[in-house]
Amino acid sequence: MNRVIGQSAQALTKSDDPETLLGNFYADAVLAEAKKIEPNIDFAVPTTKGGLRNDLAQGNINLSTMFEMMPFENELVTLKLKGTDVEALLNFIAVTNGQPVSAIRLKIKDKQPVNVLVKGQPFDRMKTYIVLTSDYLANGGDNIAGFSTPLERKVLGLRVRDALINYVKLQTAAGKTVNAQLDGRVTKL
Repeated sequence: MNRVIGQSAQALTKSDDPETLLGNFYADAVLAEAKKIEPNIDFAVPTTKGGLRNDLAQGNINLSTMFEMMPFENELVTLKLKGTDVEALLNFIAVTNGQPVSAIRLKIKDKQPVNVLVKGQPFDRMKTYIVLTSDYLANGGDNIAGFSTPLERKVLGLRVRDALINYVKLQTAAGKTVNAQLDGRVTKL
């Protein structure tokens, strides 16, 4: 558990802000790993702010660090959702002042989502979307909205923690450090 699997270029922290370094790292990492199994994922909401257990300190990343960050045995799943269900999910994100997301951008105005882009395209409530999340959230955990009536559900056979570990190891193998930036994916107006 003390084996170093990577390096963090900076401290990746969580807060009550709509967007956080830790949330961006987490969402981007699990999406990158999940897309190897299911390349048609439109966007990810893999956890809520409450699911982010520990910050990731600058410097060495030990295997134990990843277990502390994700102590649960949650599995990654995809849900095919109607646009109206995605709209309920977007409303949840807005009313809770943002959540960790990847491949989606939105602004929060008066606790409502506005200017929503999915993979760079305007959100269309008439379309269906494939959303990556955890089985915990897919089952209604943290009172998340929008996941209760999926058109399809697919278990990817990949634990969230394993996706995070794989991502860190691949960054290390490529000679990179783990890093994240605030890129405006969730902002308040």
